[in-house]
Amino acid sequence: MTFLEAYLLTFPIVIGFLTLVWILSVFLKDVSLVDLVWGMTFVVAAWAHFFMTPQGWEVRKVLITGMYTLWGLRLSIYLTWRKIKQHKGEDYRYARMREGVGKNYWWVSLFSVFWSQGAVASLLSVVSLAAQFQSEPRFLTIFDLVGVLVWGIGFYFESVSDWQLAKFKENPNNKGKVLNTGLWALSRHPNYFGNAVMWWGYWLVAVSVHWGFLTAFAPAIMTFLLLRVSGVAMLERDIAERRPQYAEYIRTVPAFFPRLPRR
Repeated sequence: MTFLEAYLLTFPIVIGFLTLVWILSVFLKDVSLVDLVWGMTFVVAAWAHFFMTPQGWEVRKVLITGMYTLWGLRLSIYLTWRKIKQHKGEDYRYARMREGVGKNYWWVSLFSVFWSQGAVASLLSVVSLAAQFQSEPRFLTIFDLVGVLVWGIGFYFESVSDWQLAKFKENPNNKGKVLNTGLWALSRHPNYFGNAVMWWGYWLVAVSVHWGFLTAFAPAIMTFLLLRVSGVAMLERDIAERRPQYAEYIRTVPAFFPRLPRR
């Protein structure tokens, strides 16, 4: 199987997985299930690449697949736990879309939500395939080691900041307040920063193999999405209006890249 054939085969595999989730969302009447499995789509892709690349070096294949799996499982488990604990229904974005579309919403959601996200995930999964496809070099390079280190830093930022936010929201006295301690004192969105850093860690592992550096567009796109589309920009669109303290938070803490707090 050529690289292109394996890459193209990723699309129907990811789409098939998300179609199953879509069917479940129809029964539960909750399209926001797609957010819970976003990380798992890359896990599915990584494992598909693992079995489609018998010629790849096993150690690097296990390394990159394990990195994707640990990230995707943690994110999906955390988001599912948070949704159950908070008794949250369908996300307001999808609820608003449902009202606008009407009775055909389920079919519209299949194409505009589930399959569109599957297309993005399939495109960005090129990093996983690149790292696993090549048989050489059959040793861990400096890029592998630095990639794991960078990924670990990102994983720390994402997982710890999620935990800090969950503990903050557990206290009813914090309702309406702004979390500005811990990692949230360094960045207004340390979880999104950590996610982006992990993607550059994946890419560094792919740089270890021939032509792997060409997949840099994938972490670049993911970073752009986190900054300008579905992450920081979307959350901060009206949050200052709902939380008066947030204006001061914006003035003192950077949106994305961490900075030591000012005295």
